[in-house]
Amino acid sequence: MQPMDLRGLNPAPVTAFNKDGSLDIEANRRVAKWLASIEGVKSLVILGHAGEGTFLSEEERLEMIRLYADAVDGAIPIITGIVGEGTQVAAEEAKKCKDAGATGALVYPNHGWLRFGFQKGAPQDRYKAIWENSGLQCILFQYPDVTKANYDLDTQLEIAAQEGVVATKNGVRNMKRWYVEIPALKEANPDLQVLSCHDEWLLPTMFDVDGLLVGYGNVAPELLVKLIKAGKAQDYPAARKVFEQMMPITRTVYHRGSHMEGTVALKIALMGRGVLDHATVREPLKPLGKAAEEEIFAALKASGIDPVDPKLLAAR
Repeated sequence: MQPMDLRGLNPAPVTAFNKDGSLDIEANRRVAKWLASIEGVKSLVILGHAGEGTFLSEEERLEMIRLYADAVDGAIPIITGIVGEGTQVAAEEAKKCKDAGATGALVYPNHGWLRFGFQKGAPQDRYKAIWENSGLQCILFQYPDVTKANYDLDTQLEIAAQEGVVATKNGVRNMKRWYVEIPALKEANPDLQVLSCHDEWLLPTMFDVDGLLVGYGNVAPELLVKLIKAGKAQDYPAARKVFEQMMPITRTVYHRGSHMEGTVALKIALMGRGVLDHATVREPLKPLGKAAEEEIFAALKASGIDPVDPKLLAAR
């Protein structure tokens, strides 16, 4: 197996809908082609939280994978969220995603674990079944430690050592744990690619990672590529400068009442960049209203983020 190279920016694109709620094929293709054209983008990670993946039917999810695989034409890997609850269900889902054109799997925990926690060994079996049934390269997904679906260090180490696991997306959002667990993971598995997903406060994690796997990549991929470069160079002043430039966007997109609102805000920001015509979402997400649109558009301007060149969006 040649592992995916995720050492850079890995955006998690939104899913564009028509105003009637159906998939907007042309708009999704536009998003895929634009993001894939940006130097420093290493993969596109679709059908996760930012992509409203659990709000789509199975056929819609497979259609999105086929669309993205066709749009990038092998230039970068397409990684899909795997969200099926049961281990066998997730393994079967992964096989269908592989057949549709996915290369990798962002493996979500069984969401029953969010409330009740997990039995020892169950997460390891989930990754093993997905890899063996599909051949999708797996990303270990570490949830925030305010949930019961986040993994203790021993569980992370065992998953990271399994065949087919090539990276970890870490969103523990507890810096005490980050500063202990990330070095331990890297020491035990030197080839494991470490990706931060701390959209709302990226700076503290930028100096320990190989890349980012973030919904933020929808809105300001150009700045995030610069942030990654500064972090890898251990250049704190340069990283801080980019971080501060992004702060108006960070505040209006991610410093909201609920992280779920961030998905809606991402779509509004893509309107501001001229990528989407409207910010239609699916229930249970709700529109944020005109005031939020004006606030987010103003934040883009304050951060120096211009609309995307129409020529890039028109490329086919």
